[in-house]
Amino acid sequence: MSISPDQPILELRDIRKTFGSVVALESGSLSLHSGSIHALVGENGAGKSTLVKVVAGVHRRDSGDFTLGGEPVDFSSTAESKDAGIAVIYQEPTLFPDLTVAENVFMGRQPVNSTRTIDRRTMRVEASKLFERLGVAIDPDRLALGLSIADQQVLEIAKAISLDARVLVMDEPTAALSGVEVERLFTIARALRDEGRGLIFISHRFDEIFSLCDTITVMRDGAYISTHSADDVTPADIVTRMVGRDVDTLFPKTEGIEPGDVVLSVEGLTSPGTFSNVSFEVREREIVGLAGLVGAGRSEIARAIFGVDTYAEGVVRIDGTPLRKGSPRRAIKAGIGLVPEDRRQQGLVVDTSVARNMTLVIRRKLAKLGLLTSHAEYVSAREGAVKLHVKAGDLDSEARTMSGGNQQKVVLAKWLATNPRLLIVDEPTRGIDVGTKAEVHRLLDELAQEGMAILMISSELPEVLGMSDRVIVVREGEVTAELSRAEADSESVMTAATRTESAA
Repeated sequence: MSISPDQPILELRDIRKTFGSVVALESGSLSLHSGSIHALVGENGAGKSTLVKVVAGVHRRDSGDFTLGGEPVDFSSTAESKDAGIAVIYQEPTLFPDLTVAENVFMGRQPVNSTRTIDRRTMRVEASKLFERLGVAIDPDRLALGLSIADQQVLEIAKAISLDARVLVMDEPTAALSGVEVERLFTIARALRDEGRGLIFISHRFDEIFSLCDTITVMRDGAYISTHSADDVTPADIVTRMVGRDVDTLFPKTEGIEPGDVVLSVEGLTSPGTFSNVSFEVREREIVGLAGLVGAGRSEIARAIFGVDTYAEGVVRIDGTPLRKGSPRRAIKAGIGLVPEDRRQQGLVVDTSVARNMTLVIRRKLAKLGLLTSHAEYVSAREGAVKLHVKAGDLDSEARTMSGGNQQKVVLAKWLATNPRLLIVDEPTRGIDVGTKAEVHRLLDELAQEGMAILMISSELPEVLGMSDRVIVVREGEVTAELSRAEADSESVMTAATRTESAA
């Protein structure tokens, strides 16, 4: 289908979608042109996902106009959307793990030979051509099981190209990728743009949005707010439109606060093949950033300190007292809280209520004569909800129903209820919107001012630089630098995170 260069390949106007009495989308609008990469941004709950699901055929709109290639469409299934040339690449694609890469690419439309059996050779050859076209090396004969998230996404893109998709939607595709993997994905995205395809890119990361996208559409509270050329606005402009108010700063770090006594002391921590001879301290009223590339061993060090993983050598001390390794129970008793990297899998019991999640670690303290009432649980959870701005009406809901930002608040509330001496936060703002990010940053700053020691792991360098009093840099399981706030900048941290042994 040919359309004029000025005509959008995909256009949504005033799309409305309700679920019973809940209005998920009030007036969603988007105009995507061929040969462009269009960012769709907004806080969690802004309506982005609902709008994308209308495009993908997951939901049918209640009202509004939806055209593709200038023609009205009304998808009633994902199959109809795919057949029309639309592909959605999710953060974590769903593949058939026990099938080969080539079989996944051609699932449901396998080529057949003259005997009407699957032509596996043709399938392998065509899959190889697709990966070569994308500039990546993936063996079409290997099982999908064990593929990295980055390679899974490339597989989905290859599938989209084989279907000649004209529109690709990338929904938070970089959240679980390393810097190298992000750059590879962006190279592919730009190549697809240059072929004349239209791409919709959803992300909370402004550096990626302004690096990759030419147009930005902002949504808020289920409604379209504005569309801009990326060259005409700043991240601060977009933030203001997203949250409907000025966000003074994403990193409200209070400076000039003198740290207190040493709370955490790590000496010579070693786990062969994972990390080696790791030593550092965290003091009262101090936020220490643990920086490094994905895979450098940061999370593994945190898990070892908390006792989830064990280690071969070294000692961890809390307030000068050695901590028995491999015992999370002892770590909690000593005053350590851990907000893990994967909140859904490791931080929450998603099938139970928000109130129960908030009180999981202090259930024994809340019980009287060995009995814990729902009322006691609710009262305690409500205190945490008020402090972290979690709506009290959500306390009886299952944790899975909450947005990513509210889930993160619940995990934080759970550990704050223990009044920890040391709080370890691993990727505290991954996958949450900019308004909630600012709230989490303010909370961490307030906790540090009140005397808590905080060890923060983050893959977002601006977050590390903006929130840390000191930065510990880890490369391949070893500490390569310890930088004061004044010494730490993008160049010094990245140099320490990437330098070779000879340069160390």
